[in-house]
Amino acid sequence: MKKITFCGGGSAGHVMPNIALIEDLKEDYKISYCGTAGIEKGICQKFGVRFFEYEAIKFVRGKIFCNFAIPFKLFKSVRKVKKFLQAEKPDLVFCKGGYVCVPTAIAAKQLKIPIITHESDISAGLANKFIAKFCNKVLCAFLQTAKSFKNGVCVGAPMRKNLFTKSRAAALNFFGLKNRQTVLVFGGGSGSKTINDSLIKALPTLCKSLNVLHICGKGNFVDLKIEGYKQVEFVDDMGLAYACADIVVARCGANSACEITALKIPALFIPLENKRTRGDQVKNAEYFYSLGTCRVLRENNLNENTLTQNIMLALNDGEIKNALAKINYECANDKIKNEINKILYAD
Repeated sequence: MKKITFCGGGSAGHVMPNIALIEDLKEDYKISYCGTAGIEKGICQKFGVRFFEYEAIKFVRGKIFCNFAIPFKLFKSVRKVKKFLQAEKPDLVFCKGGYVCVPTAIAAKQLKIPIITHESDISAGLANKFIAKFCNKVLCAFLQTAKSFKNGVCVGAPMRKNLFTKSRAAALNFFGLKNRQTVLVFGGGSGSKTINDSLIKALPTLCKSLNVLHICGKGNFVDLKIEGYKQVEFVDDMGLAYACADIVVARCGANSACEITALKIPALFIPLENKRTRGDQVKNAEYFYSLGTCRVLRENNLNENTLTQNIMLALNDGEIKNALAKINYECANDKIKNEINKILYAD
């Protein structure tokens, strides 16, 4: 049986797409995963994926002095990963971008192990730009991103296939919500204080006519007794959450934006934008807005009133619904598996 080692971490956006692929590949390949003690370790343990741990150093934007030790720590990480790969002997390393992948890509290149990386964003991340030259292929969710790499291939975004199988009635029952229009709100794996604060102020108006299902992020729970409002810190099965939704309010990480679009749910995107980001979510939001599938509310314009107004406008926007009906955005797992097989079973 062929072996694949996956890598990716630092945020759920770099882990869950790997898990989506692992779920589809685990019957045909022997799977292992390497990453840090961060979110990826806990997720892999939960899904029963064999895990190897090492340290990875993140480049800190705007803070030069914080980055001086990177070359020395990177050398140590590469050496540790290399020992794991020598013992594991994978036939392929699959990276999902992010700083966690850099030591693994370097070690795999030194050992002449084929490498594939996947880039979800319109604007390629620094890590993927760096490791692209080591990779046999850079798979991309968007065509314009693929064109920016010599070895780029547009395949779309990996997704868990159970996102598409959930019943609305069962989902509403699971969350204890009545059968009326529902707003799903989330702000990423750790939540978003900015979105949470504005939403809580808007709840008295929104819940007069709508359900609000709010995934607030770990440690952000506030006990509010408002009819039609359900707050949870985290949802294991996003398929159930999406099945409730008549509209989604979210950041614009590429993975969730692709899922929402594939499920044909109108969206209000509030992209993350600060000095610690490269502006990737803004570019993602601009792309989906150009397709007509969402509204976009910039964070500096976010308050309880603009949030309420934009939710109601998006919810009742027939043009958004028409654009979603025409778009054909699919789960890319099968295309990615095909690209993997081209390398593993090349003549």
